[in-house]
Amino acid sequence: MKQFFVLTLFPEMIEQTLSHSIMGRAQKEGYISVEAVNIRDFTLNKHKHVDDYPYGGGAGLVMQGQPIYDAYQSLMPKAEGARVVFMTPQGRPFTQRVAEELAQEENLVFLCGHYEGIDERLIEEIVTDEISLGDFVLTGGELAAITIIDAVSRLVPGVLGKEESFADESFSEGLLEYPQYTRPPVFMGREVPEVLLSGHHGNVAKWRREQALLRTAKKRPDLLKTAVLTKKDLKFLQEQGIEIEE
Repeated sequence: MKQFFVLTLFPEMIEQTLSHSIMGRAQKEGYISVEAVNIRDFTLNKHKHVDDYPYGGGAGLVMQGQPIYDAYQSLMPKAEGARVVFMTPQGRPFTQRVAEELAQEENLVFLCGHYEGIDERLIEEIVTDEISLGDFVLTGGELAAITIIDAVSRLVPGVLGKEESFADESFSEGLLEYPQYTRPPVFMGREVPEVLLSGHHGNVAKWRREQALLRTAKKRPDLLKTAVLTKKDLKFLQEQGIEIEE
């Protein structure tokens, strides 16, 4: 079982969001577990404050290190040695490759910040990874942590039921996913591509691969630089007049 621990000021946000759909079923069936730890429970302040004014002045408040550190220590020894992921726009960008990397870990601890940030000494003491969802700022790290937990959980064997469920998804080989269709065969005057109705698995696989290449070249050409491409892929792209920029 893969275990996720989340240090947060809003544990109900983590628990409620991840209790539905595939993530909820994965927890019930024992493939993953999610434990949200309320940082506020570990403050020594009688008013339950977990923040204070920053040294040097400035607007806003900074989360104190003590309650976070004690909350982290409460996870020992079950999370001992686990990577501690701090959600911050200053971190390395989150990608499918990072999700695959984190999926190799048995336990993961997520630290969710708020206000103007967290005392730097706490980050230096316990954080092993700083990760960002993108070049924007959220009100807290919870939504980012939930997103990463979802992406990593999908890679845990058994969570999706069949491993092939994620094998052909976007970014699995550095490409965007091919177009998908379902019944009826004609909708709003648009027909399902004939090859998908042929029952010829080889032709279907070839069409899907080519569509994934074309879609990636059109929407995210930057991905082609690092995608896993075969000689057939390169020949197809060349025939379509698509060049991969160095």
